[in-house]
Amino acid sequence: MPLRSLSRSAPSTVTVNTVTTSLLTVQTTGRGFTDLTDKVASFLRDTGAKEGAVTAFVRHTSASLTIQENADPSVLEDLTTALSRLAPENAGWAHDTEGPDDMPAHIKTMLSGTSLQIPVAGGEMLLGTWQAIYLIEHRARPHRREVVLQFIGAV
Repeated sequence: MPLRSLSRSAPSTVTVNTVTTSLLTVQTTGRGFTDLTDKVASFLRDTGAKEGAVTAFVRHTSASLTIQENADPSVLEDLTTALSRLAPENAGWAHDTEGPDDMPAHIKTMLSGTSLQIPVAGGEMLLGTWQAIYLIEHRARPHRREVVLQFIGAV
């Protein structure tokens, strides 16, 4: 299968000339998905990003990041249901210091991950048509979450 270029600029190689890091604070409303796509795109515009990669990393053990469908909200509802079935509350977990949703939140984070890396070309993320970047809050109550954004590449 031949490879096709996704680069939107002429050079075939990119010299990394910048590493830019920013901290994004996200206020969640409790369990569920928060779309961060526009905030990451804004970070890239502010950075002057052209070619490279953007990394997002959530600094918590009971929230995670994912790339998922952004067209049909029922997808996010079903994913929430699936995660709850995989790590139910009140399942006899030893770790329940912060309540019955604490240990299940840690398991859900382990399953879904804390870091994403997205290629950037022509100043834009190379996400698919129906893809969006989401912070997943796994705890029942609202939290203030921190997401580190880092662009490495050419400006």
